[in-house]
Amino acid sequence: MANEGFGDYLTELFEPLGGVSMRRMFGGVGVFCDGLMFALLARDVLYLKSDGETDAAFEAEGCEPFSYEAKGERRVITSYRRVPERLFDETDDFAEWARGAFQVALRAENAKKAPRRRKSG
Repeated sequence: MANEGFGDYLTELFEPLGGVSMRRMFGGVGVFCDGLMFALLARDVLYLKSDGETDAAFEAEGCEPFSYEAKGERRVITSYRRVPERLFDETDDFAEWARGAFQVALRAENAKKAPRRRKSG
């Protein structure tokens, strides 16, 4: 992790979720709870997983999605959005947003597991 002190601070912030672990991946750090990645630390910026149910809250805070350049050709926009800076000083709100991001990860996981309907005809 580029900034170990920041990583330690994040561990404290995520503590209310219980059982959170961090693993290096793709040049960043994935944040996991119950085996699901719900946050990403990249270039010392924290991002939380978002979807159609939570995007508006991030947009209202001016929080852009994490993106990267794939093979130097195109920009890939992910489902992770930058954490509002104010949350680092408001630990109860941080925990609420983190729980929301975990719920997004759960919805995504459940959508993967849902049986797909076959088209008839």
